[in-house]
Amino acid sequence: MNNPSNRSLDLSTAAYGDTRNLDYALAVLPWGATEPHNYHLPYLTDCLLSHDVALDAAIIAREKYGINVMILPPVNFGAQNPGQRELKFCIHTRTETQKAILTDIATSLHAQGIHTLVIINGHGGNTFKGIIRDLAAELPDMTIAVSDWFKVLPAKDYFDNPGDHADELETSVMMYYHPELVDLSKAGSGASTGFKAQSLREGVAWLPRNWSRVSIDTGIGDPSKSTADKGARFATAVAEKYADLFRELAGGDIYEPL
Repeated sequence: MNNPSNRSLDLSTAAYGDTRNLDYALAVLPWGATEPHNYHLPYLTDCLLSHDVALDAAIIAREKYGINVMILPPVNFGAQNPGQRELKFCIHTRTETQKAILTDIATSLHAQGIHTLVIINGHGGNTFKGIIRDLAAELPDMTIAVSDWFKVLPAKDYFDNPGDHADELETSVMMYYHPELVDLSKAGSGASTGFKAQSLREGVAWLPRNWSRVSIDTGIGDPSKSTADKGARFATAVAEKYADLFRELAGGDIYEPL
């Protein structure tokens, strides 16, 4: 992924000289959070993983389909639950802030003639649908799609015991991309509890979990069986799916005829 030829696909490392003579089919915005991930993963795990999966997908899209996709620098502020935002250096970002950030990015791209944007989200607390609907009214000729990268494929097909946060899935993919940032020996068990109310457990209604009431180590899900090989299998399969998405969105009309 550090190949210099990939600079033109990654705005985190690109120079204007790498991009100015290229046509881009679309842009991709990785979006994560700044929050604790158990005791063994970085605060920026959600940002790192959404960016890295997106960049792998862009490389595949260029090699298989001949299209250029620009991966924007990840947004590292997400919406946090009560009991989570009180933890040291966990940053909570309001919906109004996220809307302002996304609006500024979308309007900048629109002015440059890039009318397709894909948000690859790495943080479960982020919700963009309402913001995207508002932007569809303001920028009717712009297509904005959003995807949670960790939900693209069934986690149970790749992992022994996937959980919810800093679990076997996230830890394995981090071990694949950034083994130097993972110290599994420091990980807590990821043991967690949930709501007492049966109706809330069944999804009759939703409310944000108070993180201090559901997890001791901030993790939800046992990371002990994580391996880089599992992470590689899952991340590669997800990147392939995203490359297909980029090709289809780059093709223009996304609707079947009436």
